[in-house]
Amino acid sequence: MNRLGVLPVAELEQYRERLEREIAEQARTAQGQKADLDRRLRELRQQVVVTEEKALLQEAGVYEYRHPLSDAVAYQAALAGLQGEIKSMTKREGGAVLAATGWTVNGSAAEGRVMVRDFSKLMLRAYNAEADNLVRGLRPYKLDSAVERLGKVAATIAKLGKTMQIRISEDYHRLRVRELELTADYQAKVAEEKEREREEKARLREERRVQQEIERERARLDKERQHYANALVALQAKGDVDGAAQMQERLAQIDTAIQDVDYRAANVRAGYVYVISNLGAFGEKMVKIGMTRRLDPLDRVKELSDASVPFNFDVHALFFSDDAVGIEAKMHARLADRRVNVINQRREFFYATPHEAKEHLLELTGNLLQYDEVPEALEYRQSLTQAKESGSA
Repeated sequence: MNRLGVLPVAELEQYRERLEREIAEQARTAQGQKADLDRRLRELRQQVVVTEEKALLQEAGVYEYRHPLSDAVAYQAALAGLQGEIKSMTKREGGAVLAATGWTVNGSAAEGRVMVRDFSKLMLRAYNAEADNLVRGLRPYKLDSAVERLGKVAATIAKLGKTMQIRISEDYHRLRVRELELTADYQAKVAEEKEREREEKARLREERRVQQEIERERARLDKERQHYANALVALQAKGDVDGAAQMQERLAQIDTAIQDVDYRAANVRAGYVYVISNLGAFGEKMVKIGMTRRLDPLDRVKELSDASVPFNFDVHALFFSDDAVGIEAKMHARLADRRVNVINQRREFFYATPHEAKEHLLELTGNLLQYDEVPEALEYRQSLTQAKESGSA
C-alpha cells in the first residue's frame, strides 16, 4: 500500500481498472466452471435416476432383453458357446490382446518380444479378472454400468500400455460385453420362468381347492338327500301325508342344490366376480378385481387377506355370473391403462376407486344387488385411533 500511495492518480486508476478486469475474468472463469459442474451434476443425477428406475422396473418384472431367446436353457447354451469363443480367442496370439511387434530390449528383438508378451499377459489378466468379477456380481438392472465399467478398464489398459501399444482387441472386448448381456438375459429369464411356474402352481392349487370343495358339497348333498329319502319312505309307510309333503319339498330343494353344484363343476366360466380393496395397505385409490369359482367366494377373499398384507381386504362387490371369466376380462380391459403391474397380468390390482369400479361393473352387468363403496377397514381405523391415543397420552 505504501508503494501505491506514492503513485500518480493516473497510474492508480490504471491499476484499479486492471484489477477489475482480472476480477471480472476470474468471475467469468468461475461461472464457466460452475456451469460445467452443474451440467456434470445433472448428468450424474440423471444416471442415478436411470439406474434406480431400471432397478425398480427389474423388481417389477420389466426387463429389456438384449438377445431374446426362448428359455433359460437356450441362454445357458448360448453362454457356453460364447465362453468357448472367449477361451479360444484368449489362447490365440493377437486374439485377445494386441501389442507392438518391433519392440527391442538392449537391441535384442527376442528379449523385446518376451517383455511385450509378459506385459500383454499381465494386462489381459487384469482385464479378465475385472470382467469375471462383473459377471459374478451382475444383476440385470446393473448391466449398463457393468458394460461401462469394462469399457473403462479396457481404456485404462490401453493408456498404461501405450508405450508398447498394448491394448485389448475390440473383437475380444465385444465378446466379453456380449457375455455380460447374455448373463443378464439369462438371470432375467430364470426369474421370469420361476415366477411363471409359481403362478401356474398357484392356479392349479386353486383349481384343486375348487374341485375338492365341489366334491365335498356334492357328497354332503347326496348324504342329506338319502337321509330325507329314507324319512319320506318312513312317513309314507305311516300314512303321514303332511310330513311326507314336507319331505318331498325338502328333497326338491336338495335336488336343485345338486343341480347347481353339478352346473358349477361342469361350467368352468361360472363363478363370482369380486371387487375388493385394502385401505390400510394400498390406500383409497386401488382395488383388486378378480373372479373365483369357489362355492363360498369369501373363502378366497380370506386367503388373500393373509400375512402378506397388514390388514384384511374389504369386499365391495360379489357378483355371480354364468360367465364370470368374461366379465372379469372385460373389467380388466376397461381398466388396462390403470393396471398397477403392466407386465404380470395375474396381478389384478388397478389404480381406481371402488366407485369407479362400480360404474364399470354396472355397465357390464346391468344391475348390482349390493355394492359397498366405502370400505369398512375396521382394523386399519382402529389402529389409527389407537396410535392417536398413544401419541396424546
